[in-house]
Amino acid sequence: MCLPSGFRRSPLAWATAFMLVSLVALALAGPSVWGAAADRPDPSAVLRGPSADHPFGTDGLGRDLLARVLTATRPSLLLALAAVLLGAGSGVLVGACTAVLGRRGRRLTAGLINLLLAFPALLVAMFLAVVFGAGTAGAVLALAAAGVPGFARLAQTLAAGVAGTDHLAAARVLGLRRHRLLWRHVLPNIAEPLLLSTTTAAGTTLVALSGLSFLGLGVQPPAYDWGLLLSQGLDRIYAEPLPALTPGLAVLYAALTFQLLGEALAGSVARRGPAPRSPAPAPAPSGPAEDGLALQVEDLSVELPTPDGTIQPVRGVSLSLRPGEAVGLVGESGSGKSLTALAIADLLPYGARVSRRTLRLLGADLAALKPRERDRHLATGLSVIFQNPASALNPSLRIGTQLTEAVRAHRGASRSQAAAEAADALRRVALSPALLRARPHQLSGGQRQRVMIASGLMTRPGLIIADEPTTALDVTVQRQITRLLTDIRRDTSAALLFISHDIALVGEVCDRVLVMYAGTIVEAVPADRLADGARHPYTRALVASVPDLAADRGRPLPTIEGELPDPLVPAPGCPFEPRCPRRRDHCAEQAPPWQEFDGTHRVACWHPEPETAVLRTVAAS
Repeated sequence: MCLPSGFRRSPLAWATAFMLVSLVALALAGPSVWGAAADRPDPSAVLRGPSADHPFGTDGLGRDLLARVLTATRPSLLLALAAVLLGAGSGVLVGACTAVLGRRGRRLTAGLINLLLAFPALLVAMFLAVVFGAGTAGAVLALAAAGVPGFARLAQTLAAGVAGTDHLAAARVLGLRRHRLLWRHVLPNIAEPLLLSTTTAAGTTLVALSGLSFLGLGVQPPAYDWGLLLSQGLDRIYAEPLPALTPGLAVLYAALTFQLLGEALAGSVARRGPAPRSPAPAPAPSGPAEDGLALQVEDLSVELPTPDGTIQPVRGVSLSLRPGEAVGLVGESGSGKSLTALAIADLLPYGARVSRRTLRLLGADLAALKPRERDRHLATGLSVIFQNPASALNPSLRIGTQLTEAVRAHRGASRSQAAAEAADALRRVALSPALLRARPHQLSGGQRQRVMIASGLMTRPGLIIADEPTTALDVTVQRQITRLLTDIRRDTSAALLFISHDIALVGEVCDRVLVMYAGTIVEAVPADRLADGARHPYTRALVASVPDLAADRGRPLPTIEGELPDPLVPAPGCPFEPRCPRRRDHCAEQAPPWQEFDGTHRVACWHPEPETAVLRTVAAS
């Protein structure tokens, strides 16, 4: 049997696979191997107990019970699977339709699902089995109908996450019919959790089907399944317990198999991403501190485990910020800017490993602090403004609650004091305190971003990390946000690490600019010299790609040819070498050293651009 990756490493998964294979083998071979013995009566061996000829005894007609239990594997499993597939298929369609129906249809469907869920599924199955009539078909249909509401609610919940996506909205704009929206855009995105739930539900359905047969509402003689066999042996349980319990043990074995299969598959899906790594050893104390720095980072590296191997998207990054200083971090998407910020803020995903020589925030060595002290220091000394406030703000909480919780948790402020500070923070970002009672969905994109900035100001941080805070905003609001950040930096003396791929914007906001490529810093340059004094070919190309009003509209905009290097195959030399117009043979063999032109301008390049070069010509070449 072919098992998913991660599934085959677990002993429990191996046991589950063995149990599943044994059930499949019995279902396939049972009737042909033991069918004759199961149906052959023997008047001389009626109601016998366990013996050498009949290990589990015989029934009222002298038929071998072990053979009957083994033969009943196929009908028991097939009927249970038929019931769960019918119920799951119908329920999923009903629930998933809520993502493509109109408002009235969606409300009616949701109300119907809620109404059906008010009745216990087992009682519904018993009632419907009586209505449909005792027998195999009636039992299967009754269990399928009883399972519809549960699957419908699950599908409805999962489909709600797809209903608000951009790709579904785009498909609606294209005029696709509802059935195409359902089959192409909704169901494929919710199929995996539904399949796992269906696998688990198969065991429950098997138990319920056996229960109906036990009560005489399911399979009828001369046909039989495990439930009917259990019912026929119940009157002997005190005299001969083994013949009575054997069908029950078979039901338990099969139900447990389906349950474990669902758990194993769910675990395999959860492990499909990066495999957990062993905890990193306690970091060594940082190197010597420099006076007067809000942030001091030296030789910061980040490792991320992936299914194909470990990658190092951030390598040897060093940077520092003084109080009141704004430093820009620029580069293409995937260059490692956001990961650097997340590593500083201790917000990296689980499994990531960070190494550094020095990491100090507001003079405190983060490695030397105890976990609680470290969390408190980060929460009060550092603020992160994310690029998507719609996801950073909790949609179920009021703005006031989200602004005050950090102050109350870390500074012990009273409710009234925290509310007063929150109102003051909103005023500082040009918002009315009346918005404290609003929820995020009631605000515009610019207002939400201002709320995020106000939230960061509540703890009076010494460092603000703005991770592309204006990406989703129009240019008017973008200008307001950058002006606000500048005013806050001037008024509070907080240092600002401004992450962006917008070269022009960074040049206006920041004092210094760090250019990042393939996880490393390749140039550090004063912001006022970024446009005409950059020396690294990559920085020159970034600057040249910024359009301006003087550009020739008859020519295409300059671009940087090529792609970022593969992080799984790091090159020994300069990472920009494959795309660099000034490359030489040795550039691919050895990483370039830092060249310092003055105290504020450094470049990691073997052949930096001459200072007097014409930027547009060099970049276009």
